[in-house]
Amino acid sequence: MTRPDLDPLDRKILRELQDDASQSLDDIARKVGSSKTPVWNRIRKMREAGVIGRQTVILDAEALGLDACFFVLVRTSEHDPDWQGRFLASVQARPEVLEAHRLAGDIDYILKVRVANARAYDAFYQGLIRDVKIHNVTALLSMEEIKSTTILPV
Repeated sequence: MTRPDLDPLDRKILRELQDDASQSLDDIARKVGSSKTPVWNRIRKMREAGVIGRQTVILDAEALGLDACFFVLVRTSEHDPDWQGRFLASVQARPEVLEAHRLAGDIDYILKVRVANARAYDAFYQGLIRDVKIHNVTALLSMEEIKSTTILPV
């Protein structure tokens, strides 16, 4: 996929959308120093090019009772496509998993898991190891979230 050329106006629009995607097109246009129609056309083109994905809202996990954030390090001795397919299906089916990454190095995967407490994490863990054979799992409890953002530097 080729990367689209983004000019300074496109980047201003993206910054505004990342800051608050619910703001009106008129507000975005005013803030970036353009008019509504060109801004709308640029947004449409950036969506078509895949620069802008789905829009959503960011919820407060703690306000929803999800007080514990674990980073789960997974090491496996299995690397065949069947195991990987079962593992990926299990991870994707679990709403507690906010992020999952395949890594280079000693750890094969890292998962960011958000649950209510340690008991809820254990239920998650027990379900995961029922689904797939895992060589080693290390769970790290986040004591404090220092920075969390979805805003990319544009």
